[in-house]
Amino acid sequence: MKIEIIVERTKTGYSAYAEKYPVYTVGKSLEDLRSNILEAINLYLEDQSKSVTEDDLRIMLDLPQFFEFYKVINAKALSERIGMNQSLLAQYIKGIKKPSASQTNRILRGVQQVGKELAGIRFLL
Repeated sequence: MKIEIIVERTKTGYSAYAEKYPVYTVGKSLEDLRSNILEAINLYLEDQSKSVTEDDLRIMLDLPQFFEFYKVINAKALSERIGMNQSLLAQYIKGIKKPSASQTNRILRGVQQVGKELAGIRFLL
């Protein structure tokens, strides 16, 4: 069971709600938010004798939030990797322009590819 969690940035941290459940919570960081939303969903599902784990959550962020949280990702290098104009990607990241679904998927595929590559790296000991 995958539960989509919509995350929004607030002035004091983050808020989140479950797409198909009447569950809402807040947190000062994304780590806090994950923990809080998991607890809230499990409290809601308690009457049904169901429970979920963090693996059951599908966190949904918009591009500005993603790049704010994962500042370690270099937007210039990513734009070069996916063949996207750097200033266009910067406008998406700053929220000046809203990317189309195909542009969003292009960026997501690039980020996921970097993640796969990083997951496969091993250091010499």
